[in-house]
Amino acid sequence: MSDRMVLHVKGRVLAGPEDVRDELWAVDGRITYERPPGEALTLTGWALPGLVDAHCHVGLDQHGPVPDEVSEKQALTDREAGTLLIRDAGSPSDTRWIDDREDLPKIIRAGRHIARTRRYIRNYAHEIEPGDLVAYVAREARRGDGWVKLVGDWIDRDAGDLAACWPRGEVEAAIAEAHRLGARVTAHCFAEDSLRDLVEAGIDCIEHATGLTEDTIPLFAERGVAIVPTLVNIATFPHMADGGEAKFPQWAAHMRRLHARRYDTVRSAYDAGVPVFVGTDAGGSLAHGLVAAEVAELVTAGIPALDALSATTWGARAWLGRPALEEGAPADLVLYDQDPRTDVRVLATPSRVVLRGRVVG
Repeated sequence: MSDRMVLHVKGRVLAGPEDVRDELWAVDGRITYERPPGEALTLTGWALPGLVDAHCHVGLDQHGPVPDEVSEKQALTDREAGTLLIRDAGSPSDTRWIDDREDLPKIIRAGRHIARTRRYIRNYAHEIEPGDLVAYVAREARRGDGWVKLVGDWIDRDAGDLAACWPRGEVEAAIAEAHRLGARVTAHCFAEDSLRDLVEAGIDCIEHATGLTEDTIPLFAERGVAIVPTLVNIATFPHMADGGEAKFPQWAAHMRRLHARRYDTVRSAYDAGVPVFVGTDAGGSLAHGLVAAEVAELVTAGIPALDALSATTWGARAWLGRPALEEGAPADLVLYDQDPRTDVRVLATPSRVVLRGRVVG
């Protein structure tokens, strides 16, 4: 028994929104609430499950795929911020080598983005036409970890504004194929036009979702379609609009309108019962390690602090099918010197990061 690795966490263990305990132990990387024999390293504070960034791109920067050493740095930056579970919402890089690293966060991959030809950021996506959508969705469903990522809308240069990328029939067939293969489907959507078709076609999640309106929010709630608002990314819309206004004034005005009502959009979705989760969109033009800032943005939008915490902890892990701080779960947790339920800004300053029972930060 003496060669076991034992960690003792004492203080306030936030095992669930209403489940607060005094202590837990990590024995050989697994959580237990039964005191083990022998000595242990003791840590104190408020403990949360390892945070979730449900929209994060490891292996990607603003130009496309990156070398492994850059992917490693991205993952380490997220880890230091307390993000220990990532849903990688599209990446052209093969990051499966990260799974073999005990010191890096776990990644749930969505494969590579699937976009319409010349309708997305260069070097990011498979760029295809609608007739190939089902085949490419099947390919990425097999490559990913239970998710597929579509680009649901993007600027149409002929129209000079955001426009839906896929016909309804092709998207219905593609989502059905993903579900047949056991994968869920999400889509990048800024604007209003693509949302109803995607939801009625059976999509599971929408990224950004700035185009939600009083007409589509009830549909999302009825179907249980989640949103990941990425408000730290939506904050860049005015800058994007400024850069494209000379060439695409209609698009620029549209982006500014979406930005102006972003908080109302998220709060209205939350009030209607739409599941909302934390994602930063790190890895494109945004830095990694912004999970605390995104939680704070959800609170600014009007989501109660405990629900905003759940959107990056207990609720997010349940949605992704991963455990939190229950008996026998991997000992992935973050400690803070103050109660994050009182002020979510505490998330920006973790005192300890524990990954698989080892103190890594």
